[in-house]
Amino acid sequence: MTMEEKKENIDINEVIKKAVAELNENIDAYPRSKPIPFNRFLEHVSENPQGIVRSIFQVFHDMVSTFVGEGLEEYPEDPESIGFVFYDCYQLFVEGTDRPFFADRLFANRFVNLSKSMRKGAQQNKIYIFEGPPGCGKSTFLNNLLHKFEQYANTDQGARYEIVWRLNRDSLGGVGKDSDPSGHFKAGVGGRDEEINKATYFQETDEYVEIPCPSHDHPILMIPKSYRRAFFDNLIKNNEFKYKLFTDKEYEWVFSDKPCTICSSIYKSLQAKLAHPSEVYDMIFAGRYHFNRRLGEGISVFNPGDKPLREGVISNEMLQHRLDYLLKDSNRVRFLYSNYARTNNGIYALMDIKSNNKDRLIELHNIISEGVHKVEHIEENVHSLFISLMNPEDKRNISNIHSFMDRIEYIKIPYILDLRTEVEIYRNVFGKHIDSNFVPKVLHNFARIIIASRLNKRSEALLEWIIDPKKYELYCDVNQHLLKMEIYTGYIPTWLSEDDLKLFTAHTRKKIIAESEFEGNKGFSGRDSIRIFSEFYSAFASEAKLINMSMLMTFFTKIQKDQPGYIPDGFLDSLCRMYDYNVLQEVKESLYYYNEEIISRDIKDYMYAVNFEPGSEIKSIYTNRKITVSDTYFKLLEQKLLGAKADDKARAAFRHGIQKEYASRTLTQEIMNDGREITRTDLYLSLEERYLFHLKQKVLDPFLKNENFRRAVKDHETDAFKTYDKKIQEDILFLIDNLMKKYRYTLKGAREVCMYVVDNQLAQKYN
Repeated sequence: MTMEEKKENIDINEVIKKAVAELNENIDAYPRSKPIPFNRFLEHVSENPQGIVRSIFQVFHDMVSTFVGEGLEEYPEDPESIGFVFYDCYQLFVEGTDRPFFADRLFANRFVNLSKSMRKGAQQNKIYIFEGPPGCGKSTFLNNLLHKFEQYANTDQGARYEIVWRLNRDSLGGVGKDSDPSGHFKAGVGGRDEEINKATYFQETDEYVEIPCPSHDHPILMIPKSYRRAFFDNLIKNNEFKYKLFTDKEYEWVFSDKPCTICSSIYKSLQAKLAHPSEVYDMIFAGRYHFNRRLGEGISVFNPGDKPLREGVISNEMLQHRLDYLLKDSNRVRFLYSNYARTNNGIYALMDIKSNNKDRLIELHNIISEGVHKVEHIEENVHSLFISLMNPEDKRNISNIHSFMDRIEYIKIPYILDLRTEVEIYRNVFGKHIDSNFVPKVLHNFARIIIASRLNKRSEALLEWIIDPKKYELYCDVNQHLLKMEIYTGYIPTWLSEDDLKLFTAHTRKKIIAESEFEGNKGFSGRDSIRIFSEFYSAFASEAKLINMSMLMTFFTKIQKDQPGYIPDGFLDSLCRMYDYNVLQEVKESLYYYNEEIISRDIKDYMYAVNFEPGSEIKSIYTNRKITVSDTYFKLLEQKLLGAKADDKARAAFRHGIQKEYASRTLTQEIMNDGREITRTDLYLSLEERYLFHLKQKVLDPFLKNENFRRAVKDHETDAFKTYDKKIQEDILFLIDNLMKKYRYTLKGAREVCMYVVDNQLAQKYN
């Protein structure tokens, strides 16, 4: 081998050593922690009781709280709030998963409320069935949930402990009286008298026999029930947690639960053999309860096709011999347990109630009802979190088990009913760049059409609240699906009248949200919506032109013909009408420029002038301007406040009302008594709102009559644009800039929406 080859081999070896060393540093060995003595465990309990004294239900709640966090209340000052808040489930169901699950606002609230209820009260055994139609993502939800639970439970933050026995050979009499110098002894095991070599039981170097509790019981259960209250009173400092521990239902298990029969039997046997209780506790250790779904430790998931396990009872013959030898009694401790022990204080899950899982659910009947399972002659405690998935049609598989019904809690997982979440799914599947191919609002309108197919046609709660839906025909459909979607997303539309907002009470909100329990089981499924979006996007996405509302209407008009009944009748027209009205207002708002000083001056003078008869010469106390009060003066201002169509009678009535309000409240109470500036009074703010509204209504009129306006918009950012009148150039630049700043349009999108408004004559349509 040449020197160069030797040097190259040395270099490669160094690289390998360095890589392996770095790998060893980064790998989180599993399991890493070793069992700790009971006394040291109690020190941890004393230091962090809330983190260590937890049942499976409390840990589940803490896991959800850790990944989801606090909900966001968009209307924190709303006195009628019902706690229907936004929960960010990204970390729980999306981040770091192979297949993300997107929880809409409705399901997120159900799920978080479920986790809170698990923590609040004493838990009786139940099975939590997540019910939803095919294609709603149930399996993805459960897989991601269990993945994150396993991840959390194996961290220090989610750590739980189980009983681990370390039976010391010397303390229990060493090799034993029956042994001879050769190391053989006579032992009666199971009624048989045979010569057994001690090597069968122990290695010569073994100091103890280690026995983890097969039921993963919490070490605190080894404190006798009758002594636990006094024990914890001495162990834990007087603080808020101690009060909760002794009074709250969620901690009732600490004082009522018993350890498994194996641990109880070992404890009693040791008490009989050892002189002092402290010697028994010297053999009790606390080990980390490590969860591993693949090994069925702490988490077991069964699919309908999984065959029943061959062995219903599990034993360990070698460990049984060791126990019999150490305790000198073959009957005191029977090391028998079932497969349910592997998930005791863990999660037992069934994927769909059919085939073999139907039998598994029936077998759970007694366990869930009584909390115990018979293993031969032994009763085994089972305190697990039982979860199942179910399609609606599979309910018939358990409908005949009437005594089981009160032990089942159903949680709905319908198709997505929150348009924000529906759009997020499209972005996840097709990439976040899809937004740049749409005119603003059009992508969300696609989601609205999909969701409309999933809603019930009639809403009793909405009809009870808004008796005449036709008054909102500019913004909403006759079935009020568009309104319901906004509420399901957590948004209260600004177009609702003041009277209806007052009637939007907590009672009304609860009734509307409650209707979601019976929606989302029909219409376009999650898989359908992705397929339909793919077809739509492929057909219309291009670099030359953004996807606009006209394209959306063309596509779904065809879908409606091919699949009649999915999209509610008239919904597409209502959606288009709502979109047209909203973009028209955006264009008007973006084009409108007003002189605040002039508007403020006009309103102040008008509020003062209404107190005088026509023909009066006055000087405004608010602006120091001289005013000739006349019908012409009133008419010019009142047309700005009421609109050009207001007749003389309407104007006179309006003026009389303003004068009365000014004299009785504005001047005497708000200005003189409360010391408000006139611009801060309710009357001034109301008149200002009217003034601005009617000015904006006519803002497009000059441009619609000018044919050059449309062409100038089209030629924007080309050389031809410079040939237009300077005023038109300034107005179009001002309009496009405002659309981009105020409504987040792209430059291309701003141009296209202007063309859409002009080409579809929206200003004339909504005049």
